[in-house]
Amino acid sequence: MAKIISVCNQKGGVGKTTTAINLASFIALAGRNVLVVDCDPQANATSGLGIDKKQVKESIYNALIDNKDISQLLVNTKLTNLYLVPSNVHLTGVEVELVSIEGREFRLKNALENIRPAFDYIILDAPPSLGLLTINALTASNSALIPLQCEYYALEGLSQLLSTINLVRQNLNPHLEIEGILLTMADFRTKLTDEVIKEARNFFQHKVYRTVIPRSIKLGEAPGFGMPIILYDKNSHGARSYYEFAKEFLGVDFPIDIEIKEKKEPADGEKSIRQRA
Repeated sequence: MAKIISVCNQKGGVGKTTTAINLASFIALAGRNVLVVDCDPQANATSGLGIDKKQVKESIYNALIDNKDISQLLVNTKLTNLYLVPSNVHLTGVEVELVSIEGREFRLKNALENIRPAFDYIILDAPPSLGLLTINALTASNSALIPLQCEYYALEGLSQLLSTINLVRQNLNPHLEIEGILLTMADFRTKLTDEVIKEARNFFQHKVYRTVIPRSIKLGEAPGFGMPIILYDKNSHGARSYYEFAKEFLGVDFPIDIEIKEKKEPADGEKSIRQRA
């Protein structure tokens, strides 16, 4: 039964989608079956995994609004074991449509229920807001993973997100936990980065991962080519950092054995995923 994790922060530009797709990629390389669900109308996780969001005809929108079986929305990625439920422009107005639907906070949770046994991890890339899409993601999740950029006022901006997580825990999902806080966009040449890291560790203690993700040109370039960092530049600092983070996240060491899937038709193993889903 998959563990469901929301990657969320209401502030944009903190490495949220970068973390979602790269953590998912390395977990897949560790031999786990992983599903990324793009819950963001901007569809950055979709394009970052090599899918043209303008060509996506059916997306997570269809599961949320039309009750489409989510197993019918799975898309292959270039990595074995890694699958995607894409987003597209239709998701832009979904929060308005959800308002009048009974049980609107549970739509994503219900949509994922039948597909959970087919995966080890389901990673939800939540939008940079605290609206109904993020509430749906948190309600559906076992835990929330929070990327925190090493910048001024970063910790100050977390209070609203933590308040929302507490409200979801109290009213919708009593089992919701904070998976951890990942420090991102670190520039170790500056004193500010050291101060933010120290302050975060003092405040959140063991919830802050040891691994810190540096600022990286390669990490910024990779989504433009539709690739996770391991496929774009496996020798970059960004790739090594997310590899270390994945090992810390899983609690195990594992070698990287890259098998790139260029084919469109699912292989036998992929067919079994769909059948189980």
